Amino acid sequence: MVRSLPLWAKVFAGVLAIFVTAYMLVPLLVVAGASIGESRFLTFPPTGFTLDWYVDALTSDTYLEPFRLSLIVGVTVAVLAAIVGTAAALALTRFPIPGAGAIQAFLMSPLTIPTIILAIGALSVASLTIGAPNVGVLILVHTVIAIPYVMRTVTGVMTRADRFTEEAARTLGAGTWNRYRLVVLPVARPGIAAGAFFAFNISFDDAVIALFLRTPQLETLPIAIYGQLEFSTSPTVAAVSTLMVLLTVVLMIALERIIGLGRLFV
Repeated sequence: MVRSLPLWAKVFAGVLAIFVTAYMLVPLLVVAGASIGESRFLTFPPTGFTLDWYVDALTSDTYLEPFRLSLIVGVTVAVLAAIVGTAAALALTRFPIPGAGAIQAFLMSPLTIPTIILAIGALSVASLTIGAPNVGVLILVHTVIAIPYVMRTVTGVMTRADRFTEEAARTLGAGTWNRYRLVVLPVARPGIAAGAFFAFNISFDDAVIALFLRTPQLETLPIAIYGQLEFSTSPTVAAVSTLMVLLTVVLMIALERIIGLGRLFV
């Protein structure tokens, strides 16, 4: 019989949870607060109230062009990582592939390699082959570091999936394409959607790789923010950062409404 936790353990766990939550949320609240103050410099607590910095962020080409580039790269990376990661996860979890452990370790290796090393390597290869980095190189490198996240989420879903469902479809005469289209992929959909979400976020928020691959025509939103912080402390930077956080929250809520994130952890 499992004994209940003592009171002191419950209190300690509650205090620890509050501390961790505050540690994660307070910096976000500080940035959000600095974005609504009337001061022309980043200050907290804010003095007065204005949304002018948000208007500036949403109308200035300094941020709009990098946002468009980050959005295009992020969506492309999410699609590519979802395709490759899903295919790899299905193959490794459903078929007895020789050397499956080595293949999985290779595909997951970007998680263990420091991002700055990947960025330096990508810059070196691009410089030696095509002369200068471009959008394609940035998408490729972001896809490489995003594939492991899709593999993890899809593998987690497929490991718990009932394989007899696919066997029943095969028994009823469903061909390979129909089995995957009507059975396997719908079962894997929560993992695919969650993995694509993580892939988009990783690409959209990346600064290290984008910094090394930066050119005058290739500047993502995080690099634009860092560039503005080098020369000014305008609250517009805080407004842009707050909008990035809100975008992530909206995407998480949409993902929860569509597929239910809780399905990945039960």
